[in-house]
Amino acid sequence: MRIFSKSTLVEYYTKNPQSKQPLEDWYLITSKANWQNLSDIRKMFNNVDYVGNDRYVFNIKGNHYRLVVVIRFLKGRVFIRFVGTHAEYDKIQDIQNI
Repeated sequence: MRIFSKSTLVEYYTKNPQSKQPLEDWYLITSKANWQNLSDIRKMFNNVDYVGNDRYVFNIKGNHYRLVVVIRFLKGRVFIRFVGTHAEYDKIQDIQNI
């Protein structure tokens, strides 16, 4: 999968160093994947949820962090929309439109 944009992850883990390794692990696994559907994602990440409007939420580092992405399966693209703590994620009013 082609991920847009790693700089979002780097910016986050530069400010939150404890998140670096789990986010880098997610990036490495995802960049090598060729997902066609949610079932394919769950083979690698059983902690992912589909929340509508092509948005998927990954629990990172034992649910300490949340990563929201838009996935375009046919084009093989993943767009990072949000990375933050579980508490920050809970403050999002409309997850389907971020």
